Amino acid sequence: MKRLSFYLAVLLASSACFAADTLTTLAEQSAYQKTGRYDEVELLCRNFQKNYPKAIRCQEFGRTPEGRPMLALIATRTGAFTPYLAKEKLLPVTLIQGGIHAGEIDGKDAGFLALKELLDNTAAKEALDKQVLIFVPVFNVDGHERFGAWNRPNQRGPEQMGWRTTAQNYNLNRDYLKADTVEMQSMLRLINQWDPLLTVDLHVTDGAKFEHDISIQVEPVHAGDNALREAGKTLQNNVITDLSKSGSLPLPFYMSFNKDDDPMSGFTDGVPAPRFSHGYFQLRNRFGMLVETHSWKTYPTRVRITRNTIISVLEQVSRYGAEWRKIALEADMRAVSNGGKNIPVTYKASEQFKMIAFRGYAYTRKPSEISGALMTSYDETKPQIWNVKLRDEILPDALVQAPLGGYLVPASHARSVIEKLRVHGLQFQTLNTALNQIDAERFATAKATLSPESVEGHQILQLKGNWVATRQSVGKGALFIPIAQPKSALVVAMFEPQAPDALVNWGLFNNMFEQKEYMEAYVAEEVAREQLAASPELKAAFEKQLKEDQAFAKNPAARLEYFARRHASWDQQYQQYPVLRLNTVPK
Repeated sequence: MKRLSFYLAVLLASSACFAADTLTTLAEQSAYQKTGRYDEVELLCRNFQKNYPKAIRCQEFGRTPEGRPMLALIATRTGAFTPYLAKEKLLPVTLIQGGIHAGEIDGKDAGFLALKELLDNTAAKEALDKQVLIFVPVFNVDGHERFGAWNRPNQRGPEQMGWRTTAQNYNLNRDYLKADTVEMQSMLRLINQWDPLLTVDLHVTDGAKFEHDISIQVEPVHAGDNALREAGKTLQNNVITDLSKSGSLPLPFYMSFNKDDDPMSGFTDGVPAPRFSHGYFQLRNRFGMLVETHSWKTYPTRVRITRNTIISVLEQVSRYGAEWRKIALEADMRAVSNGGKNIPVTYKASEQFKMIAFRGYAYTRKPSEISGALMTSYDETKPQIWNVKLRDEILPDALVQAPLGGYLVPASHARSVIEKLRVHGLQFQTLNTALNQIDAERFATAKATLSPESVEGHQILQLKGNWVATRQSVGKGALFIPIAQPKSALVVAMFEPQAPDALVNWGLFNNMFEQKEYMEAYVAEEVAREQLAASPELKAAFEKQLKEDQAFAKNPAARLEYFARRHASWDQQYQQYPVLRLNTVPK
């Protein structure tokens, strides 16, 4: 009997060692000098589910352009392994993603470390009893496999890492609203299914050398629903407090100088556009957190600090998540009534500032014999306090009065727009009948400027103008997007030309701003003479503009266009944004 007990003990010990070994990353084995390839993530995902079948599910939620699986680990002790069960049990969902920039891979290794500790009850013991954790180790999977030793030359470790952009050279943290990529579309489907209360995006910063090791930025804090702002401040402050207690030097703003390479220029906080993760989620009445460890800290240090952040976040959601989830759902209800209200689409820092004691290093600035520019050199052996300005009073900049009804997209553009609406989980309807001479608003374009270079594969369009009343007929098959929905702020961000990431600004309607029909110059000359002869008022106005606008006077094409625009042959759809605003709901 004793011998049997001995063999059972050996067997159990061997099984425990096997379980531990199957969950040990290359990062752990190398004392965090290295990070593993993506096949390790695939193995770990399966092994976590195998070793903790009651607490983990390994889920594929998409495929990359190069055919690799996008994986998420669903972790909870509540049994809520489906979105339906999580909602039924009123559980907050926390999404933590690593590797959106796959060279900044701290989040992957820190997440696996934290997950083991959570499951073994050595950290945040009750966190998984009160929430569902979705851990995406690597968002940019194809970029992760573009492995190299110098993919991040301004970063200390690991020895090799992935690449910032995808296989198609997209920057995923510029893709949240426009959602061009297969990867982002897959992620947004996952988000629509699970509706995470909080999404944590794990990064490594760029920039100068200093002692501070991490920044924690959260929205809503400066933007978004007022009640959610207060909850966001609590979340941000509590995580920063936890990190400070663990020995870190966290700050609540991105530590990038106002003037490149000039420490004394200070810092400015702000609200990011919705192309970025933590600028996007506040438009959905949910929390987005951007975590940036400092690139000049060693990889073991950065992984430890990221692990501490993950644990703190999960503890905060465990403690306050039920209350915050209730506030978020109430914010959804408030957002349904946004019609007619002023909605901020951009924010800016005021001129107010405070002096902060920023923990930097001694440095010198002198002209470089290499570049000829003034360059900064840091001495990391000599810590130094920099007393600098911080501008962190954030105010709404551009405000848009939301329509009372919603937005109308004609059938000619419905196909491209409907894909965007679906991927963001927005409400819309396709009209089965034509609308004849309805009261609406169209955007009167005063100036349309196309960027000379592409950005993320798009030629950016900037529009200046304003909405004006019109009566217009719209054919069958048009899309109506109501403002009365929980994500009304996201709807405004997509369709208002003043919004920085509106679909029109990303070039979705650029064809409407290209002139396809024109009048020959010699014909325009004849038309101009006829118009001038027929209208003394036009002749006076033309001569006045010649005197007051030198650029116009020196531009033969602009002078002829002045008259061509007044001719019956002029294309009335040229430079016309096809989306209309409605103050009623179509019947």
